[in-house]
Amino acid sequence: MGEPLDVTFYGVRGSTPCPCDNNRRYGGNTSCVVLQGPGGDPIIFDLGTGLRFYGVDERCPSDPFRATALVSHLHWDHVQGLPFFAPLNCADTRLDVHGPSDEGGTLEQSFDAFMAPPFFPICYRELAGRVSLHDINEGSFDVGPAQVTALSVPHIGRTFGYRVEWNGCSVAYVSDHQQPNDDSTRVDEQVIALARGADLLIHDAQFTSEEFVQRSHWGHCTVDYALEVAHQAGVGELVLFHHDPAHDDDELDGLLDAARERAEGLDVERVSAAAEGQTISLQPADDTLAVASSR
Repeated sequence: MGEPLDVTFYGVRGSTPCPCDNNRRYGGNTSCVVLQGPGGDPIIFDLGTGLRFYGVDERCPSDPFRATALVSHLHWDHVQGLPFFAPLNCADTRLDVHGPSDEGGTLEQSFDAFMAPPFFPICYRELAGRVSLHDINEGSFDVGPAQVTALSVPHIGRTFGYRVEWNGCSVAYVSDHQQPNDDSTRVDEQVIALARGADLLIHDAQFTSEEFVQRSHWGHCTVDYALEVAHQAGVGELVLFHHDPAHDDDELDGLLDAARERAEGLDVERVSAAAEGQTISLQPADDTLAVASSR
């Protein structure tokens, strides 16, 4: 059996960080997921406040820290963890950040705008470690031994979903996805292309059906729609992600139980809900999957 591809969740919320006693089990930090596989440096999905907790794990690495981050889009909840990432206090840290530019300018211009006085005391260039920002377009590129595919997905503003193929395993990440208002079975062809046959699909599941009626243009989707995407794409496991800040642990338990019941009729084999500290290990040798705690 070869080395696994580990997928660890450090931030699982959407919109705003919301840590409190009522969501202690699932966590209250915004989007940040880390992939670690054999023969390569970590790949990070998004730079939300969960990035700070990943930095605690990596604060004193034995070797200089190197990683690649794939940013889905530039909303605050996906980038605001960057200045609090502890390895960037080390001069030999290197973090390559890839993502879509916005109509307002390049990634550099965007980061210069929101990480600068008076909104933040310093700019990202003043961090001890080096942060390199790379504007990318749709397509595929290599990151060490992994192949990354970036495609636009429906949301508010330019937004990418990602697919990472590494060590014979595939992970699709669609953190923010606008569900169609007129047809709950219609899925954007680019979303299907990213997720088709993936071992793991990490997908926006922010709203209940009742909430979506009131927030149908907020750029997100329901748990039911996440199941529909997983069904049409034929994924191995669906991970419900980007939890609404108003959903406490008990409500998420209920949403997960209901999703697992519905999944049986949709040929979706496994459904889980992302929780901070959870690691899903993908093992390509015999296509098994194990779950463990990373902290």
